Amino acid sequence: MTPPCCYLMVTTENCIVLFPSARMASKKKVHAFVRVKPTDDFAHEMIKYGNDNKSIDIHLKKDTRRGVVNNQQTDWSFKLDGVLHDASQDLVYETVAKDVVSQALDGYNGTIMCYGQTGAGKTYTMTGASENYKHRGILPRALQQVFRMIKERPTHAITVRVSYLEIYNESLFDLLSTLPYVGPSVTPMTIVENPQGIFIKGLSVHLTSQEEDAFSLLFEGETNRIIASHTLNKNSSRSHCIFTIYVEAHSRTLSDEKYITSKINLVDLAGSERLGKSGSEGHVLKEATYINKSLSFLEQAIIALGDQKRDHIPFRQCKLTHALKDSLGGNCNMVLITNIYGEAAQLEETLSSLRFASRMKLVTTEPAINEKYDAERMVKNLEKELSLLKQELALHNSLANRPLVTYDPMDEIQIAEINSQVRRYLEGTLDEIDIINLRQIQEVFNQFRVVLSQQEQEVESALRRKYTLIDKNDFATISAVHKAGLVDVDGHLVGESDGHGFGLGVIPFSAKPGKKSKAKKTFKELSVPLRKEGASSPVSGKDLDMISTSKTLLVLSVKDGDVKDMLSRERETSSIEPPTSSSPKEESRLARPGTPPSRPVAFEDFKNDRGSEINRIFKENKSILNERRRRASETIQHINTIKREIDVTKEALNFQKSLREKQGQYENKGLMIIDEEEFLLILKLKDLKKQYRSQYQDLRDLRAEIQYCQRLVDQCRQRLLMEFDIWYNESFVIPEDMQVALRLGSSIRPGMVPVNRIVSLGEDDQDRFSQIQQTVLPEAPESISFVNAKVKTAQKQNYLKTMMGLQQAHRK
Repeated sequence: MTPPCCYLMVTTENCIVLFPSARMASKKKVHAFVRVKPTDDFAHEMIKYGNDNKSIDIHLKKDTRRGVVNNQQTDWSFKLDGVLHDASQDLVYETVAKDVVSQALDGYNGTIMCYGQTGAGKTYTMTGASENYKHRGILPRALQQVFRMIKERPTHAITVRVSYLEIYNESLFDLLSTLPYVGPSVTPMTIVENPQGIFIKGLSVHLTSQEEDAFSLLFEGETNRIIASHTLNKNSSRSHCIFTIYVEAHSRTLSDEKYITSKINLVDLAGSERLGKSGSEGHVLKEATYINKSLSFLEQAIIALGDQKRDHIPFRQCKLTHALKDSLGGNCNMVLITNIYGEAAQLEETLSSLRFASRMKLVTTEPAINEKYDAERMVKNLEKELSLLKQELALHNSLANRPLVTYDPMDEIQIAEINSQVRRYLEGTLDEIDIINLRQIQEVFNQFRVVLSQQEQEVESALRRKYTLIDKNDFATISAVHKAGLVDVDGHLVGESDGHGFGLGVIPFSAKPGKKSKAKKTFKELSVPLRKEGASSPVSGKDLDMISTSKTLLVLSVKDGDVKDMLSRERETSSIEPPTSSSPKEESRLARPGTPPSRPVAFEDFKNDRGSEINRIFKENKSILNERRRRASETIQHINTIKREIDVTKEALNFQKSLREKQGQYENKGLMIIDEEEFLLILKLKDLKKQYRSQYQDLRDLRAEIQYCQRLVDQCRQRLLMEFDIWYNESFVIPEDMQVALRLGSSIRPGMVPVNRIVSLGEDDQDRFSQIQQTVLPEAPESISFVNAKVKTAQKQNYLKTMMGLQQAHRK
């Protein structure tokens, strides 16, 4: 009987991931195969295969130099899942990788790893020989199978992404970072673990919509791999490489929000080396040390995985095992291909590789379907279900003769009606409020809160009209009053005087004996000129709020306009192209000077002619930058002026405080009274500090704009210089015959050499492509994508070599 479904739900930012539990995942052993490298000097007496083609026996002759008593082991037998001897690339893929790739489109992760001694044929098994389509390896065949199976599943929308990672001397590198739209990473790549598994932070992942794009990425990464030559291999890989295919499948027919994801790791390990046999030295010796060290850590991890009593698996000892943590004993179908020599001279390394394969067979994995839930589709399904439930509830209400009940959120009119009912209920004109549904009950309580809040605000406004109040949440004013010593421990001020004694509360400005007219005059003299000065000076609490608000809105509107203007200029700078010139025939008529002009003179001509548009944008951006710097300078001067006013106000406040202490303080039960003049100084100090903060924030915004404008100016300057270098080289440095060859049959814009025309520099590539079309395509029509991608990669490499040669010739 099938056990019940058990899942572990993990919520992420964009989706909900559904991981099958341990009861759902069936354990299975890692499949291990051995591929023997063909050789003319095969050791038939020492290496023998079983009749079932799944075992291999090794026999060594005893060393007679050890004497009569010799306990040396001479026979070994290894039981594997298959032995591939003299096997073609087709047979290897059908036996090893086809099922793993097929199950990947059903949601199962897969890993195929090539392991063995250097020169034993690992890279040939994994990638094959790109010069011959029939000799392609597992990796290109896997890509072909993925896209072929996608065509066979029209009911699913399947997306494919790829990445190419290289581990060289314990450092991570992106083999696809040389693409123009990727670029080198500023921060080093790191391995990150999360509940969904292992991923490489900083590794570029590329969407491939067709087979040819995937092959182009594969060949691009292959050209960036690090190789070296030694005794055992002329093209030895000096790094571990992991090519990953990411598959994501959504159903086109079902509205189910569930979809599946999977990935296929195709691992080409660097070969282990006996330094005495390979003869490595210098930099190659250092690389061999790192390779042997990482392979040793890999073997330790495999031994730990095969031991059921081990609790800790040392995955973090090196980057290789850490990156393959999901694949080694994790949620995936794991296949190992061990490449060995068939020669007697390499028998010790062959035994070591076979031991590794036998240990790998002891490792168990738990492959399970990776199911996720699309959050957007789930919301749509829930909304649809909610609508059906509302319709069903309305049907039940009508059958039960209930009054019409709405279950939708209340609109503004209904909320206003409930607010009116609450007010009439509080005033006593309404005896009770009719209850209809739960939403109305919640809204009634909410309107009670609204009415209570409005009444509190009305009471506070009435008190402010009669008294001078200090808000308890206004920490700036409270701090200033605390420093002046005008409040008690509880924060209360002294009340107004009645002519004979003192009461509790806040004293009005007009209540102080002997200074009534003077206080009013002072306030009047202060308020009139301040209103004339403008919004930047303190007037009154209400007017200051209005002025500050309008000023803030004004500044924001100007800044939004500046930002839009700068963004449009940045787009204009990035998309600007040199003006098109006349036809190639008219250019060929222009007489070329015998000696090229000096670069300063040519640069002035370029700015007035070909680079006039870029030069204009450069000047405009620079003028904007200077204007922002001028505004920043004015803001700094204004801030300094406000700071001086703050210092003067503080001195006046301290003087008033000392004068009050000399004249005697009005106190009653420990509470202190301040006069109107001192209170106005406190308000003025508060307003000045508010202006200071506002101006300082404006200064920070201006500095950010200056930094942004400076970046635009630098981009324009670099673009101008780059276009000038290209124009100068093609106008005065590149030979005329090569210019004619480059422009043959095409209309290119001046200053640029397109990549798709550089093939005319080497006619042998075009001839080779024609020969391939005549010989290969009739026999294998599915090879069109493979051949096209290979030719484009070769054209790009030819272009890069040509441009590099031109630069070196120019330097000489």
